[in-house]
Amino acid sequence: MTEMKIDSHHHFWKYSPEEYGWIDGSMKGIRRDFLPCDLEKEMQVVGVDGVISVQARTTLEETRWLLDLADQTDWIQGIVGWVPLVDPRVESVLEEFSQNRFLKSVRHILQAEPDEFFTRSDFNRGLTYLKKAGLAYDLLIQEKQLPVSIELVDRHPDQVIILDHIAKPKIKEGEIEIWRRNIRELAKRSNVHCKISGMVTEADFENWTMESLEPYFETVLEAFGAERLLFGSDWPVCLVACGYRQWMEVVSHFMKKLSIDEQAKIWGQNAIGIYHLNLTPGKR
Repeated sequence: MTEMKIDSHHHFWKYSPEEYGWIDGSMKGIRRDFLPCDLEKEMQVVGVDGVISVQARTTLEETRWLLDLADQTDWIQGIVGWVPLVDPRVESVLEEFSQNRFLKSVRHILQAEPDEFFTRSDFNRGLTYLKKAGLAYDLLIQEKQLPVSIELVDRHPDQVIILDHIAKPKIKEGEIEIWRRNIRELAKRSNVHCKISGMVTEADFENWTMESLEPYFETVLEAFGAERLLFGSDWPVCLVACGYRQWMEVVSHFMKKLSIDEQAKIWGQNAIGIYHLNLTPGKR
C-alpha cells in the first residue's frame, strides 16, 4: 500500500463561550472558529492526505454538521460523531446515519463522567448497537479512569475501541507508573487501539520537552505495538502547546527507530483499516 498520512484525530468548531466552556483561560489562541479552510492550509504544509474529524460537542446537530463537511471536501475521510447512547431510542438514531459513508465511530465524553457511568445499563446497552451498525467506539478518558475502562472493554470484547490521547496521563506532573501499569493491562485486549495524540496538552504548555514525552510514547509503543497505534494531531487543541508541523516532527522523532513499514502503519495504514476508510479518488 502506498504510504498515506492520515490525521486520525482533530476537531472543527464555530466558537462560542457557552458551547465551549472547557476552553478555559489557560488555552490561549483557540477561542475562535476553526474550519476546514484553516486545517487544509496546515495539511498542505506537512503533507497530510486525509483526516478523521472528531466531535467536540454532545449534540446530534454537530454530528450532522461534521458529516456535511465531509461530504463537501475530498480529504475529510471519516467522522467520529456523538449519538445519545443512553437514550432508549439510540438504535433508531443509528439507523438514521446507517447509510452515511462518513460516520465511522461514536464518542461519548467519558472523561467528564463519574466511574458509575461506565457500568450504567443504558450506556452499555447503547454500546452494543455499535458493532451491528459497523461503527467503532472512541474512548475518551483520563488516566484515573483506566481501571473502570478496562472493565468496560471486557463487557464489549467484540467492539472495536480506539483510545484517545493515550488516556491523558499526568505528563506535567511526571507521574507515569500507575498509568503505565494500567495501559499495559488495557493493551492486552486485542480489540483496543490507541491514538498518539493529545500528549503536549497534558504536559506543561510552555516548557514541555521531548524527554518529558518519550517515556509515554515508549510505553504505548511497547504495549500496543506499531500494529495498533494511530497518529493524531488533536488540532486545534494542540495549538495551546505546539503547532501542527511541530507535533508531526515530534512523532517523526520518536518513530525514527521503527522500520519503514511500522512507520507507515502508524502514519496512516492503521487508521485506514480500523476506521474502514474509503480512499477512492473524488469521493464527493
